[in-house]
Amino acid sequence: MCEKAPSSGADLVFLDLEDACAPVMKESARAIAVHALTKLDWGRTVRAVRVNGLETPWCYGDVVEVVTGARESLDVIIVPKARTARDVWWFDVLLTQLESKLGLQKRIALEVLIEEAEGLLNAAEIARASDRLEAIIFGAGDLSASLHSRVDGNFDPVSDYPGEFWHFARVQILAAARAAGIDAIDAPYPAYQDPDGYRRAAEHAGLLGFDGKWAIHPRQVPIANAVFAPTDAEIAEAKDSIASYRKSEAEGVGAIGRDGRLVDAAHMRLAANVLHKAALVESDKST
Repeated sequence: MCEKAPSSGADLVFLDLEDACAPVMKESARAIAVHALTKLDWGRTVRAVRVNGLETPWCYGDVVEVVTGARESLDVIIVPKARTARDVWWFDVLLTQLESKLGLQKRIALEVLIEEAEGLLNAAEIARASDRLEAIIFGAGDLSASLHSRVDGNFDPVSDYPGEFWHFARVQILAAARAAGIDAIDAPYPAYQDPDGYRRAAEHAGLLGFDGKWAIHPRQVPIANAVFAPTDAEIAEAKDSIASYRKSEAEGVGAIGRDGRLVDAAHMRLAANVLHKAALVESDKST
């Protein structure tokens, strides 16, 4: 699985020392992660490791051994079950000390999972807890357990529910990310043999404003890449809207009518978002 990961097409791949490892394998798995990070050709793929949570006896050893072994071959540590800003602070301080001791030239970034009730309530302060933070991630599985939700193995409600079941949690996490200026990543979709369901979930997250979605199987990666990239029609509309607005703005008009709709400064911000994502996609293709 490690050998296949670099060619998956994902923007980021994380090697999992947490849920994917049985307790008897957790310590020996660190060496496997270090070997994969340092010996495989990852190209431009961001290399990450999800360590065990602070409440476990493995967390400290995970960070120390993986960072010491991988050094500059590690880009990101993913923090599971973040409950408070202090949890993030702990990782920040430990990484700062390790980077200094090892003489590392590159800072290791952090991403955090919101998957506990306490973490959901504190999402805004967690997202601002460290300048190492690059993303905040919605973890539906453990959050289901923390909230005592009645869901199936795909984290969907077991019976009819009036509306989108996870809408509130998603918006909380998304707002926390946007206020902190970091990315928001949607939850995994365990039913990897249901590509239509994955696409539908990704589209819903993308409409809200999420930047991406976890993929637990290689087949899900191209779906996510397609869904979260703006379409040609969206890019053309954004460019035309900006051009029309700027022309009128130069003539002293602050809001215009276009195709039967009002266009004002808020629409320019939306258009800029589309073009920013398009530029990221184009940059990725060119390199």
